[in-house]
Amino acid sequence: MKTTSPFPARLKEARTNAGLSQKELGIKAGVDEFSASARLNQYERGTHSPDYSIIKSIADVLEVPTAYFFAEEDELAALILQFKR
Repeated sequence: MKTTSPFPARLKEARTNAGLSQKELGIKAGVDEFSASARLNQYERGTHSPDYSIIKSIADVLEVPTAYFFAEEDELAALILQFKR
């Protein structure tokens, strides 16, 4: 049984809620500006996964806990965001 990571969808949701483009988020998180858009697009499509240091940087920019990205249930993700705020 293949399980899909919740990371891509949570990343896209948090990014759009923050009003940032993929490129803007990538640059703010420390990704090279020339590959920022492509790399964030790959993360959101689930074709590549960032290492933890990039996940942490993205979480810091978006002001969400890293745990938010990995919550499988929407209700749990919402609770994690509420706890942070």
